[in-house]
Amino acid sequence: MNNYQLITVEGNTGAGKTSLARMLSEEFEARLILEEFVDNPFLPKFYAEPERYAFTTEVFFLLDRHKQLKELMNGSYQLKEGLTITDYVLNKTLLYAEVNLKGDEYLLFKRLFQSLYADLPSSELIVYIHSSVPRLIQNIRKRGRGFEQVVRPEYLQQVEDLYFNYFEKNPNLTVAVIEADDLDFVGNKSHYEAIREALKGDFKKGVNRIHI
Repeated sequence: MNNYQLITVEGNTGAGKTSLARMLSEEFEARLILEEFVDNPFLPKFYAEPERYAFTTEVFFLLDRHKQLKELMNGSYQLKEGLTITDYVLNKTLLYAEVNLKGDEYLLFKRLFQSLYADLPSSELIVYIHSSVPRLIQNIRKRGRGFEQVVRPEYLQQVEDLYFNYFEKNPNLTVAVIEADDLDFVGNKSHYEAIREALKGDFKKGVNRIHI
């Protein structure tokens, strides 16, 4: 993994992307950039009333992620100095906007995104943790964030579909999909170690599936 400069760990809500990103960053002594979703004041409102709060929720994420990434590029730390691991793809806000926004709101959001993100880098490797919707619901209930408990299975399926559509439409991406329904990489050290070793391999462009 030290052959890369920017790696993203992604996945649906409840997949464990932040946990795995933390573990890998410690293992490989990488700089870690985490999505600061807990600071988004609109997110609980969005889960309760999606249509009413979708635009403000997505704009908050757009600006917050942009601030983080600009600091990465303009600060004393540069990508060439080592490995950076994030727990979200840089255009995640635009992907989610395709599901959550409609009509003129989506078009306006897309213009904002294109203006802000034009000069930011792309992930060299996307590690996608793939879990079925029932497993995601189980994980969401287990971690107990109150505002997430109302998330609909249909919404989780929409999110999964948008990620795989994105991978399919962008064949130049390098994606490692970890099939995680039977894994507990947080609680079971051997599961984490198996993932770590699998990620040391060479991956071709497109979607590479990892079964452990």
